[in-house]
Amino acid sequence: MRPSRQFLGPAEAARQLGVSTKALRLYEQRGLLAPVRTEAGWRTYGPVEMERAAEIVALRALGLSLVAVDRVLKGDPQSLEAALTAHQETLESRVQALADTVARVRELRAGLARGEAPRISELARMVQPNAEIKAAFDLPWPWGGERFELRDIRPLNYIIGPLFSGKTRLARAIAEALPDAGFMDMDRTSKDADSLRAQLDDDPALAARVIQATRWLREEGAVKSVALSALIIALESESPAALVVDMVEQDLDQASQEALMSYLRLRGPDARPLFLMTRSCAILDLSLVGPDEAIILCPANHSPPTRVSPYPGAPGYEAVATCLATPEVRARTAGVVALRPTA
Repeated sequence: MRPSRQFLGPAEAARQLGVSTKALRLYEQRGLLAPVRTEAGWRTYGPVEMERAAEIVALRALGLSLVAVDRVLKGDPQSLEAALTAHQETLESRVQALADTVARVRELRAGLARGEAPRISELARMVQPNAEIKAAFDLPWPWGGERFELRDIRPLNYIIGPLFSGKTRLARAIAEALPDAGFMDMDRTSKDADSLRAQLDDDPALAARVIQATRWLREEGAVKSVALSALIIALESESPAALVVDMVEQDLDQASQEALMSYLRLRGPDARPLFLMTRSCAILDLSLVGPDEAIILCPANHSPPTRVSPYPGAPGYEAVATCLATPEVRARTAGVVALRPTA
């Protein structure tokens, strides 16, 4: 066929749908979407394909795995129950937060009527609640003790840097500085299946969440492993209040890494903060970074860590991009760690 104005190329179709071209290719690989081919073999998306793609995007936004999306599109609505329940809970929590803010505004207005001026700092926290300092500490070696402040903490925070840049020490310092935060090291295969099962037996509610998450990840293409199970248990636990994970891709293949990130992005803006140390482009795909995610770069020259925006041309973007590698390349340096030389 010849392309027409009704048919869009992958880039324009992805832009209108609010997804990446990689996502469209994934839907095609899973048999959910079949773009029309031009005479030259290029993919195009007409009205029918765009409508189908919009349905897939909507179902994914509700938290359905690709397997569940396929079932719903084939006429089985049962997979929607859990997704709609979770979505309702998220919306209700946002409504409650908004109601609390409205109530506070009313209190401030009532105070003004009585001649009581609110503090500027209080107004700033109300308008920009994430602007306040969440944690502050002096940077450890290899830095020179500069002061580091964490303010706008997102549900997903990536810590990235080249080898020997100090990112592991920064990650540990963040875990120590944040109130009630935990640190998960790379030794996630030390526990056998029996010990993991015993941990779940002691907490039935956690076990239910882990089973549900594991099923979702397996449907998304993740490969069963002890490392993945240990990671899921830590991620699904209700404590600590924030979790710092050392090299989250450790002992996970590419399919598992991609499935894990799809899962974590469904948690919503009110999820507990995760700090994921990584050098894998399957974990930190710069084309997929959303508003609920932040990147912290540890520069190679040991300048203080800095926030980097996920846009080409932004300060530090190229440095972040050069730190990332495919899971295959990452495996070559999986056991390499930065050590402080002894005196």
